[in-house]
Amino acid sequence: MGSMPDDTPGDTGTVLRAILGDVLGLGADQLAAFTDDTGLFGHLPELDSMAVAGLLTEIEDRFDIVIDDDDVDGELLESFGALRAFIAAKLAG
Repeated sequence: MGSMPDDTPGDTGTVLRAILGDVLGLGADQLAAFTDDTGLFGHLPELDSMAVAGLLTEIEDRFDIVIDDDDVDGELLESFGALRAFIAAKLAG
Protein backbone atom coordinates (compact mmCIF):
# COMPACT_ATOMS: atom_id res chain seq x y z
CA MET A 1 0.00 0.00 0.00
CA GLY A 2 0.96 3.63 -0.17
CA SER A 3 2.15 3.28 -3.75
CA MET A 4 2.02 6.16 -6.15
CA PRO A 5 -1.07 6.45 -8.30
CA ASP A 6 -1.09 4.80 -11.69
CA ASP A 7 -1.49 7.41 -14.39
CA THR A 8 -1.64 5.14 -17.41
CA PRO A 9 -4.71 6.06 -19.47
CA GLY A 10 -7.39 3.39 -19.23
CA ASP A 11 -5.89 1.64 -16.23
CA THR A 12 -8.01 0.77 -13.23
CA GLY A 13 -6.80 3.67 -11.08
CA THR A 14 -7.33 6.27 -13.79
CA VAL A 15 -10.84 5.05 -14.62
CA LEU A 16 -11.72 4.75 -10.93
CA ARG A 17 -10.61 8.36 -10.35
CA ALA A 18 -12.86 9.46 -13.22
CA ILE A 19 -15.81 7.56 -11.73
CA LEU A 20 -15.22 9.08 -8.29
CA GLY A 21 -15.04 12.51 -9.88
CA ASP A 22 -18.24 12.01 -11.86
CA VAL A 23 -20.30 10.40 -9.10
CA LEU A 24 -19.07 12.43 -6.13
CA GLY A 25 -18.19 15.69 -7.85
CA LEU A 26 -14.60 15.62 -6.61
CA GLY A 27 -12.11 18.01 -8.18
CA ALA A 28 -9.22 16.94 -10.40
CA ASP A 29 -6.61 18.13 -7.89
CA GLN A 30 -8.20 16.10 -5.10
CA LEU A 31 -8.44 13.01 -7.30
CA ALA A 32 -4.85 13.35 -8.52
CA ALA A 33 -3.67 13.26 -4.91
CA PHE A 34 -5.35 9.90 -4.23
CA THR A 35 -3.01 7.07 -3.28
CA ASP A 36 -3.85 3.50 -2.31
CA ASP A 37 -3.99 4.68 1.32
CA THR A 38 -6.54 7.44 0.66
CA GLY A 39 -9.63 6.74 2.75
CA LEU A 40 -13.01 6.65 1.03
CA PHE A 41 -16.16 5.76 3.00
CA GLY A 42 -16.05 7.61 6.30
CA HIS A 43 -13.28 9.88 5.04
CA LEU A 44 -14.94 11.64 2.10
CA PRO A 45 -18.08 13.53 3.13
CA GLU A 46 -19.34 13.21 -0.46
CA LEU A 47 -19.34 9.40 -0.19
CA ASP A 48 -22.32 8.80 2.04
CA SER A 49 -24.58 5.76 2.11
CA MET A 50 -26.75 7.23 -0.66
CA ALA A 51 -23.74 7.78 -2.94
CA VAL A 52 -22.42 4.23 -2.49
CA ALA A 53 -25.16 2.69 -4.65
CA GLY A 54 -24.51 5.16 -7.46
CA LEU A 55 -20.77 4.63 -7.21
CA LEU A 56 -21.05 0.83 -7.37
CA THR A 57 -23.49 1.00 -10.29
CA GLU A 58 -21.13 3.28 -12.22
CA ILE A 59 -18.19 0.96 -11.49
CA GLU A 60 -20.21 -2.00 -12.80
CA ASP A 61 -21.13 -0.10 -15.96
CA ARG A 62 -17.69 1.28 -16.81
CA PHE A 63 -15.70 -1.83 -15.98
CA ASP A 64 -18.38 -4.26 -17.23
CA ILE A 65 -18.30 -6.26 -14.01
CA VAL A 66 -20.96 -7.45 -11.58
CA ILE A 67 -20.64 -6.53 -7.92
CA ASP A 68 -22.60 -8.98 -5.80
CA ASP A 69 -24.24 -7.91 -2.55
CA ASP A 70 -21.85 -10.31 -0.78
CA ASP A 71 -18.90 -8.30 -2.17
CA VAL A 72 -19.98 -5.11 -0.46
CA ASP A 73 -18.57 -4.71 3.03
CA GLY A 74 -16.70 -2.12 5.06
CA GLU A 75 -13.34 -3.12 3.62
CA LEU A 76 -14.41 -2.67 -0.01
CA LEU A 77 -14.79 1.10 0.37
CA GLU A 78 -12.20 1.56 3.11
CA SER A 79 -9.55 3.00 0.79
CA PHE A 80 -8.87 3.85 -2.82
CA GLY A 81 -6.36 0.98 -2.98
CA ALA A 82 -8.84 -1.54 -1.58
CA LEU A 83 -11.48 -0.58 -4.13
CA ARG A 84 -8.94 -0.56 -6.96
CA ALA A 85 -7.65 -4.01 -5.95
CA PHE A 86 -11.22 -5.34 -5.79
CA ILE A 87 -11.94 -4.09 -9.32
CA ALA A 88 -8.65 -5.54 -10.63
CA ALA A 89 -9.54 -8.92 -9.08
CA LYS A 90 -13.01 -8.82 -10.66
CA LEU A 91 -11.50 -7.97 -14.05
CA ALA A 92 -9.01 -10.84 -13.72
CA GLY A 93 -11.97 -13.13 -13.27
